[in-house]
Amino acid sequence: MLFADNTRYSYASSPLIETICQLRFPTILSIGSTEPAQFQEAIRSDFPQYAARQEQQQARLVNGQVEQPPAVTNYNFISADGLWKVNLTKDFIALSTLRYTRWEDFAQKLDKVLALFIQIYQPAFFERIGLRYVNAISRKKLGLEDELWDDLIESPFIGILAEPDVDQDKVSKNALDVEMNLEQGCRMKLHAGPGMLSGKQDPEPKFILDGDFSVMEQNIPADRITAHLGNLHDYAVRLFNAATSQELKEAMGQNPMD
Repeated sequence: MLFADNTRYSYASSPLIETICQLRFPTILSIGSTEPAQFQEAIRSDFPQYAARQEQQQARLVNGQVEQPPAVTNYNFISADGLWKVNLTKDFIALSTLRYTRWEDFAQKLDKVLALFIQIYQPAFFERIGLRYVNAISRKKLGLEDELWDDLIESPFIGILAEPDVDQDKVSKNALDVEMNLEQGCRMKLHAGPGMLSGKQDPEPKFILDGDFSVMEQNIPADRITAHLGNLHDYAVRLFNAATSQELKEAMGQNPMD
């Protein structure tokens, strides 16, 4: 089963390491040409730290010649504890957090940031809405070091590791990568499989469940954002419920949410 029911749970030991919502809009050149001082002032009480970096764009082939597009400025506004961040470029705005508690709290922060962004920059419409949940399940953290992945993760998500005659210690790489269209105009890009966390000095392989859900339309008005995000969040909940076994849910300290 690719998607289970949409019952929501909280977990005493949640494997969620990052949540990101990104909204793309038609290019607004003023964002890249001058620093977004007015926007910073509007959100500075929640995101007092500021940084900007130049991001090199991928080269492209034009009329038989390779062209290197100019770098794009990515403006970063970061909370005092460093756990929340707003990214702004001439093409998108994103909110991310390393400490996700529940959808309502995340959505409330997102609503505030988006309302101020729309008020200041007045985008004509939005072209893509994306919601991504990155989970890294640690057997060591949960006291499940003697368990096999096929006891903790449902078989559609672990490929060959679900076979009883496969020695998991001998498998050096095993991953599921899926891109597919869903109902309600949604799309999913999924990566699932054991792996190491990049940039971390941690030798323990984690099971990575990385679901990136999106809506792409020609013209998404601002008043449709909430409904689209609700659909994306619903798919994310159902995917996590489907991928994790009851044994794993219990080890994480599963509790139904109100």
